[in-house]
Amino acid sequence: MGTAKLLTIPYEMADYMINATSLQNHFLIAMPSLADPNFQQSVTYVCEHNEQGAMGIIINRPLEIQLGDVLQHMDIETDDPRVADQIVYLGGPVHTERGFVLHRPPGRWEAMLEVSDSIGITTSQDILSAIALGEGPDRAVVALGYAGWGPGQLEKELLANAWLSGPADPGIIFDLPWEKRWEAAASLVGVDINRISAEVGHA
Repeated sequence: MGTAKLLTIPYEMADYMINATSLQNHFLIAMPSLADPNFQQSVTYVCEHNEQGAMGIIINRPLEIQLGDVLQHMDIETDDPRVADQIVYLGGPVHTERGFVLHRPPGRWEAMLEVSDSIGITTSQDILSAIALGEGPDRAVVALGYAGWGPGQLEKELLANAWLSGPADPGIIFDLPWEKRWEAAASLVGVDINRISAEVGHA
């Protein structure tokens, strides 16, 4: 994972993220009409959203590798099968060689962004070393890659009915099986996603 800069969005924009239009700490739930294979039936946890754009982690796209494979690649040893067998997710199509850890509580890690009072996102190796030793955060989701939007891009997609959005629920991120997260996230905003036609949003 290295200690490269966490995101492409500058930290000095943090004050902007707090305003009412920011979707930070929200879910983006793909509408059935969203045909992009990168995001079809996906749930994205938005980690940053400001006038420079948005960044998030898809939380329901498991990869065919496990955390043990990632740790081995980084020369980090673990003797805990619960750690080694943990699912690794495809966090998005951008920088898929880079690792991201969503976790609660935020804690103190070398390259950590506190998304909310209860959730952080970290890119530095120290958190994986701690997880391997059983000394990491209480809950963690590990992903490779992230989803990113340029200035105004996400807003346009929302206006085009590509996404539903609503406040995130940590229980869906960390406790619910991945295959149930899309429906559960939609239900948070009162929507039965299976009842929405895939033609919604098309002329």
